[in-house]
Amino acid sequence: MILLKNGYFISEENDLIKSDFLINDGKILNMEIGIECDEAEVYDLAGAFVSPGLVDVHVHLREPGYERKETIETGTLAAAKGGFTTIAAMANTIPVPDSVEHVTYINDLLDKSAKVRVFPYAAITIGERGEEIVDVETLANMNILGFSDDGRGIQEAGVMYQAMKRAKAVNKPIVAHCEDDSLLFGGYLHDGEYAKENGHKGILSVSESAQIARDIMLAQATGVHYHICHISTKESVELVRFAKQQGIHVTAEVSPHHLLLCDMDIKNDDTNYKMNPPLRSERDRLACVEGLLDGTIDVIATDHAPHHEDEKARNLYEAPFGIVGLETAFPLMYTHFVKTGIMTLNQLVNCMSRKPADIFNLPYGKLEVGAIADLTIIDLEKEMKIDPQHFVSKGKNTPFTGYCVSGWPVMTLVDGKIVYQAMNL
Repeated sequence: MILLKNGYFISEENDLIKSDFLINDGKILNMEIGIECDEAEVYDLAGAFVSPGLVDVHVHLREPGYERKETIETGTLAAAKGGFTTIAAMANTIPVPDSVEHVTYINDLLDKSAKVRVFPYAAITIGERGEEIVDVETLANMNILGFSDDGRGIQEAGVMYQAMKRAKAVNKPIVAHCEDDSLLFGGYLHDGEYAKENGHKGILSVSESAQIARDIMLAQATGVHYHICHISTKESVELVRFAKQQGIHVTAEVSPHHLLLCDMDIKNDDTNYKMNPPLRSERDRLACVEGLLDGTIDVIATDHAPHHEDEKARNLYEAPFGIVGLETAFPLMYTHFVKTGIMTLNQLVNCMSRKPADIFNLPYGKLEVGAIADLTIIDLEKEMKIDPQHFVSKGKNTPFTGYCVSGWPVMTLVDGKIVYQAMNL
């Protein structure tokens, strides 16, 4: 039994309400001021903010197959430190989770090493090659969150249509990295000002939006829940807005880096600014912010993508796509969006906890008596510079080094058990 004293939670009206929290058997037993319990282990939160546990539906844990970049243990420790209690692991591993054998193997690894709750995605196609669809009907019953070939867009419309039909029949979402390979033309940065000024090949915005447009129509035809990964362009946001107006079951996520940075923020060809989708124009960034604020974009997801420092030490063309994000997402968003008045604290909690749980039909993201005790305790006043050398993730690849941000998680509980605690709490 755990008793958290002198914390605050946020109401739907964005009011901070003081409360104690009594936790027993993995559930919130009581929430009110002045709880006393002799049997409980007591922690004085000293005015810290209590959020329902953060949920990230887009994470790369790299294990199995790429343990040099990250492991399940280091990735989930990073999640716990960043305040995430539930995460979803993408399918681009070796082996790919594209069969009963492979999904079983990955679930066993997760059971053994994960420090927070992890749902794996199964691949949409065998080997993520975009050709033969996996055994959707069997894999749907294996504790997966949905089906995704993340990192690769499904190039054939017929393959995507059949996958959507089958996913709809088993009530699982199709989660899509949207990219038309025929429109890439060897690009590796956004086809914008920075690429043109510095002699780099650009990735066209339409390579993303064209596939989203196709898939929205396929989602309408099949009725599937279609979730769009890491949306990055103005046109993509407009397409999702249209889809929702038409009543099509489409949801979308955006990553903190696409809300905070544009291509002109890239410094000296630094590969820590290279990710896929790339940092787009300021016009695109503002459209993503607007889409998040008006509900067109449903959730914030990190797309945590760790790489070894040797890989990121290559030039912009050769370095792999991706940055880490689990340990910095909340303080970055809190500092740049809540403290500046762009969004409320309640809106941020909704986008990072309640809504990702809701849209994927997960019983988390709730802070009420009887709810599962997934809690993130955050010191909203705690201010620190981002220093990748202090990350517990193996990946140190972030463009946010040196950013001074506040709102750092200081304790994380999963099922009522403390999985992260800052030394100074």
